[in-house]
Amino acid sequence: MRKIKILALIFSITLLLNSCGEYQRTVGKGTMQERYKLAVKKYEAKEYGKALRLFELVTPTYRGKPQMERIQFMVAQSNFNEKSYSTAAYYFDRFTNNYPNSSKKEEATFLSAYSYKLGSPVFSLDQTDTNKALIAFQLFINEYPDSDRVVEANKHYKELQFKLEKKAFEIGKTYYKTAPTDFRNYNSAIVAFDNLLNDFLGTELKEEVLYYRFKAYHNLVIVSTQRKKEDRIKDAFAAYDKLTRNFPESRFLNDSDKLLLEIKNEQKQLVKS
Repeated sequence: MRKIKILALIFSITLLLNSCGEYQRTVGKGTMQERYKLAVKKYEAKEYGKALRLFELVTPTYRGKPQMERIQFMVAQSNFNEKSYSTAAYYFDRFTNNYPNSSKKEEATFLSAYSYKLGSPVFSLDQTDTNKALIAFQLFINEYPDSDRVVEANKHYKELQFKLEKKAFEIGKTYYKTAPTDFRNYNSAIVAFDNLLNDFLGTELKEEVLYYRFKAYHNLVIVSTQRKKEDRIKDAFAAYDKLTRNFPESRFLNDSDKLLLEIKNEQKQLVKS
């Protein structure tokens, strides 16, 4: 049994060495046809890094030829499987533009959008790829409304949109939290929250956004000069009404009611002065 295992190991090592030798020889001195065949072989064996090196070598020769359609798709797919998502998206986009009648166009269109999504960073960072992914998924849904992938595309679209909502919310909260050192940031927070509500109708964050928006108005009342306080009290009452009208049983109701009492006390003091 041990002898059989040793022989199997030797056989495996021999195959590996021969494979490496074949690859190095083909990269260095192989004909374009040999390189193309080996590139496809490496692609099918899921050795995507080696496949990409070979595809890079053969692309100038096969440009404009029938094989190029297959090459471009495999290059895009290889980059995707290597987790080079920005590069994959670029090549999937090129494929759909160059081969609009390809049987692979639907798959490439979807994978382009998905590549942008996978390359999208956490919400706190730049969201350029998130926006590209949203546009790409919407284009896919519009172009292939009956596709089996539409349900998945809609799921990805909602996840991406929520990421933008979360980023917008955190921007508003940052203004709110830094306002004690710069009271103007309460106004900036309110603007950010209003923009979020206008840009993302039906956002899951609406209740919390309206709560922080009301708190920002409340805090503006507290720090206001007498000259500005009357108008800001009216704005704060309106913000409270908006919160409770949309969420009459809000989880923030108890705290909001306490803040409302403080505003009413400010109003009483203003009348007395």
